[in-house]
Amino acid sequence: MAVRPRHRPKVRAGTPAWLVTFADLATLMLTFFILLLSFAEMDVEKYRAMANSMASAFGSGNVLADSVGGSPLTLIESDAVSLPRPDNSLADEPQFIDERSDDPAITEVPDGIVDLASRLITELEPEVAAQALSVNYDTRKVVIRFAEDATFRSGQAALKPGMVPIIERVVEVLASCTGDVLVAGYTDDRPIVSNRYRSNWDLAAARAVSVVHELVMNRALPAQRVTAAGRAETNPLVPNDSPENRARNRRVEIAIRDPACQDSIPSSKLPVEILP
Repeated sequence: MAVRPRHRPKVRAGTPAWLVTFADLATLMLTFFILLLSFAEMDVEKYRAMANSMASAFGSGNVLADSVGGSPLTLIESDAVSLPRPDNSLADEPQFIDERSDDPAITEVPDGIVDLASRLITELEPEVAAQALSVNYDTRKVVIRFAEDATFRSGQAALKPGMVPIIERVVEVLASCTGDVLVAGYTDDRPIVSNRYRSNWDLAAARAVSVVHELVMNRALPAQRVTAAGRAETNPLVPNDSPENRARNRRVEIAIRDPACQDSIPSSKLPVEILP
């Protein structure tokens, strides 16, 4: 008797094995780009700087604003550059009054301080106009004051990426000048809630160190010239009685004491009135 061959069932073609790997890869790539998009943020400072530049080009007044929440700084006209008048908020040391003047509110600012302030304002004009920072001075020092919202994210000590090129421009100016550099971090009076920083002192010091690191990283400034200090809620610019005032008190300051710049043209020591 003949044996009939057994019928083999047809095998249907399934999903190729490579398609599962491809689908996983596509999903991971999509997740990665969504994560990048979530970290993106609009560069508000550049937009403000552009807007202020256009306003200036169309004939706006010659007035610069102080840091966030601050009042405008009156400018003094000179042959070289317009400078804000000396700032009494920097008076952590006694003011040196010109005894030759009959008016005790009139003092002479050393040429080195006026020269350095002029260079910084010229170099950082877009940032000053955008209120990301301000340049102030008195008879002993020049202070660059950075607003917190332009420099750090809330509760963090890492500089925003946009601050690095600004500090590099500050270094270019300071490299041609002498004078000790003190970087101080300040906070408001509210206690910090953080697993990383024990107190406002920790956060203020960490922010000062972040700025110091950028100042000395390329060795343009000798490290022995620079000091970091955390001052927490001490020395507030204004009372901590409103969100706007607290925002103004959260800041980082770079103070250059008794500066003298190279290739400077000595100016006559004109009396400068210190605003109350």
